[in-house]
Amino acid sequence: MTAQNLEEMIQQAYGDIVGMLRNAPMGNFAFPYKPEYSNWRDEQQAWATTAVLFDQSTHMTDVYFKGPDVKRLFSETAVNNFNNFGRNKAKQFVGVNENGYIVGDGILFGLDDDEYSLVGTGISGNWVAYCAQTGGYDVEVSFDLASVINPNPRRIFRFQIQGPNALKVVESACDSTLPAIKFFNMGEFTIAGVPIRALNHTMVGQPGLEHTGLEMIGPLDQGPAVWSALVEAGAEFGLQQGGGLAYPTTALETGWIPFPVPSIYTGDAMKGYREHLGPMTLEANYALAGSQVLANIADYYVTPWDIGYGRLIHFDHDFIGRDALKELADQPHAEKVWLRWNPDDCARVLADSLFKKPGEGRTKYISQPFSDYAVSQNDTVLADGQQIGRSTYSSYTVNIGSFASIGVIERDFAHDGFEVTVVWGEPDGGTPKPGVERHIQAEIRAVVSTAPLN
Repeated sequence: MTAQNLEEMIQQAYGDIVGMLRNAPMGNFAFPYKPEYSNWRDEQQAWATTAVLFDQSTHMTDVYFKGPDVKRLFSETAVNNFNNFGRNKAKQFVGVNENGYIVGDGILFGLDDDEYSLVGTGISGNWVAYCAQTGGYDVEVSFDLASVINPNPRRIFRFQIQGPNALKVVESACDSTLPAIKFFNMGEFTIAGVPIRALNHTMVGQPGLEHTGLEMIGPLDQGPAVWSALVEAGAEFGLQQGGGLAYPTTALETGWIPFPVPSIYTGDAMKGYREHLGPMTLEANYALAGSQVLANIADYYVTPWDIGYGRLIHFDHDFIGRDALKELADQPHAEKVWLRWNPDDCARVLADSLFKKPGEGRTKYISQPFSDYAVSQNDTVLADGQQIGRSTYSSYTVNIGSFASIGVIERDFAHDGFEVTVVWGEPDGGTPKPGVERHIQAEIRAVVSTAPLN
């Protein structure tokens, strides 16, 4: 009998959630727009030296929440503080389960005092929507799904401009004076006569400390006019249009982990939610990849502290997971770091992946520029042969000048310059996922950095 929801899928897998997800037939996400405008290397370099413009209109899911209880809903489902949240404000939303482990995150936009939109992979949006529908909140919920799963046109365009010349480009394209917009606030202006709302935030570097960027939204049918105006204005500032190959590598430089394993697969408290999630949802097809194979899916879960979100936790309000987080606060946490991969080891692994035959030493290919090969990449990190954490979200960028990844490792080893080993490739020749050829595992040396790489 075909499973009708995630809970039934788990039951049909006899509770082997790790095996179910490691064998899920889904590769990494192919961004549904032009792969390159020039080439991904120049497009990467542009966000560090001039400016780059990305079209985000298609690949993310927007979930809209409107009603008198919208602030209470988010206050009770997020670790964040919402005291001053409302129109033209934004937050990095973080939601946890009753045990304090991450369910999902996303950018929350205050469209009005009683209307928010949660934008991202859809995981956090699905969770908050479920809480709204089952928790007695006076809130209306509507979905604008990513284009690949959406039978309808998108509601808005969404353009992101980044780099040291980003604001110069927007100022030149703007119909009047560009308003000053504080970090993680929104402003309003027009380009080519089109009303724009823009969020000040960054996709590259360390948030708040480097050249900034704007994420601009407006009516979908007027997007082409705005794009053309920005491209024309950007010509004198070295603006590059960015494609789907360069886009995902921005997360490596800023240190954002898009796909931590959501903490929904275990526990009686989440059973109703698992029964709510259909078999075609991302959560039900959350393909795990990499060398790290843990016995229990809960061992993949992370707390906010583990991935750099500890600063966002506010205990001044009641929310799901608050009591658990208070108990976890003084316990040891993992630490998010950057891992710069050894170029000689990468060259060896690449050569063996291309020039050795299956069964004769062929290694797992390292794709460029984005190297993950399923939804959630988890590779074992070793120190002197001891497992100390995982490597996730790996890429090459010209700004870093090497392959690198984001690591979540034990704090005792999170020191600048400390050398670790990343185990690349899956055990036993690899799982049957479409992005996995038959291969052997290889070790790649890497150096720890507690600050963004450059």
